[in-house]
Amino acid sequence: MYILISNDDGYTSPGLVALNAVLSKFAETVVVAPDRNWSAAGHYRKLFDPLRAWDGLLPDGSPAIICDGTPADCVALAVMGLLPRKPDLVISGINLGANLGTDLLYSGTVAAAMEGLVFDIPGIAVSQLSFPENAWDFGAAEQAIGMLLQAVERQGLPQGILLNLNIPPIEAATLRGIKVGRLGRRIYRDELLTRHDPRGRPYYWIGGSGPEDHAEPGTDIAAIAENYASLTPVHMDLTSHRWLDELQQWGFGAAYRTMPDA
Repeated sequence: MYILISNDDGYTSPGLVALNAVLSKFAETVVVAPDRNWSAAGHYRKLFDPLRAWDGLLPDGSPAIICDGTPADCVALAVMGLLPRKPDLVISGINLGANLGTDLLYSGTVAAAMEGLVFDIPGIAVSQLSFPENAWDFGAAEQAIGMLLQAVERQGLPQGILLNLNIPPIEAATLRGIKVGRLGRRIYRDELLTRHDPRGRPYYWIGGSGPEDHAEPGTDIAAIAENYASLTPVHMDLTSHRWLDELQQWGFGAAYRTMPDA
């Protein structure tokens, strides 16, 4: 396989180095990563500024293409012309922190892999839950990535499908395997913090405590709580298919209807 690797933490991230190292054992890889951290940027694309890309090195000396765009920009530029041929797979990560449940709405990591779907390239987003004091250990992540990639090589991954993989903050020896689950619920406790500059003008930070996780059975959050890596299949169709039928019962039907005269 020919795999395009990107992330949202920037090209200096140890997670990116670890991902490139493990994937290089299985496939030909190329890294196109942002020049800075774009965490929580979502699927933002820079449409009103020029984009630049240049050859560079990861912290371990591995070659990479560095881009001043967003994670989604990196993948789009790579597929549209930076690379000599179309990748077979886009893998994004290893993100420094979870991307569980509703995190996917904000995640630049997931957006990079999702951008591959725009070009009919299946993707995998990989995230590692935080270790205490950021003492990152990617052993369990490398183990889970290897297991998943071997399965993808055997079974294939269809176009239009993204696999969201999260790794619990444990050592490789205690990882129980990979468990498939739906997206769970994370309740955010954000707070608006107001400060004032020396001229008395207000400015704001968004703070608050960490999210509250609901480890309902069958969810990605429950899998993590049980020391499994969680695996969730995701696609771009955000349609509520049940409500297609429900809205037709409201009288709208499948055809366009004009508003009645006043």
